[in-house]
Amino acid sequence: MRVWRIASAEFAAFDGEGGRRYGSRWTPRGLPVVFTSATLSLAALERFVNADTDLEPNNLLAIAVDIDVRVAIDTVVVGDLPPDWRTYPPPPSLATIGERWLQQAKSAILSVPSVVIPAERNFALNPAHADFGRLTIHPSEPFSFDPRMWKAKP
Repeated sequence: MRVWRIASAEFAAFDGEGGRRYGSRWTPRGLPVVFTSATLSLAALERFVNADTDLEPNNLLAIAVDIDVRVAIDTVVVGDLPPDWRTYPPPPSLATIGERWLQQAKSAILSVPSVVIPAERNFALNPAHADFGRLTIHPSEPFSFDPRMWKAKP
């Protein structure tokens, strides 16, 4: 299976440092994790909804990652989530799900629903897991948004 990540050039490493520094909806601050999406278009939407138009870098990279079929993937099912799972800020119970997953270290990948498009999936990668080495991280490619996405509304 192929997943995608969009990152600025200076944060393109797959070391989980961004997740460790800032945390996420699905993981608390302090634990290394790398987030990817099922498709390049979903990765773009995830980046876009979290972008500050004044600060969005112009040196974005798209990075494909192939997940070996032998790598276990844990899955979070939408039906098991609290009704407010899509709210902002997110309920703390969501970060507890990722924290538990990272601490148990049963799999290198956690599949979670996208808040942007709940029928699609994002994938948290645990760089400290032994199976992380079974992922193939491809060379990055330049990525840019269509400038019309940033245009002011009349």
